[in-house]
Amino acid sequence: MRTEKKQSLAKMRHWRVRKKVSGTKDRPRMNVRFSNEHVYVQFIDDVAGVTLASASTMSKATPDRDKLGANVKGAQVVGKLAAEVALAKGIKTVVFDRGGARYHWSKGKSESKSEGKGKGEGKGKAKEEAKPVYGKLAALAEAARAAGLKF
Repeated sequence: MRTEKKQSLAKMRHWRVRKKVSGTKDRPRMNVRFSNEHVYVQFIDDVAGVTLASASTMSKATPDRDKLGANVKGAQVVGKLAAEVALAKGIKTVVFDRGGARYHWSKGKSESKSEGKGKGEGKGKAKEEAKPVYGKLAALAEAARAAGLKF
């Protein structure tokens, strides 16, 4: 697929999301943007047209910012940092704006162990609980929720 076509489709996805999502002073829009190298988060009041708070992998407040990138680990760190910055500014609930990016995660694989006891050896299998595997956007959202931000 041509680059121009991909860009136009991404722009249309973003417009489709943005026409449904709007932020206010009490409940601002949490805009998330991933570039090739960095992760950016902004809390925006669309009524006044003002950015209330922001965080990114480039900001000086980010710990180990030289080692972070636009990956799941960087998204988790920025999600936690963004939630802390928002809570410090008095923002408790937000409207999540994914900006046309995919919000995806999978349940992960569960491993089964056979219990070797007596006659029914190998038949009884106990399943371990599977940990979910998050994409960048879902990892950022989960880290923000864990830090106390409500969506």
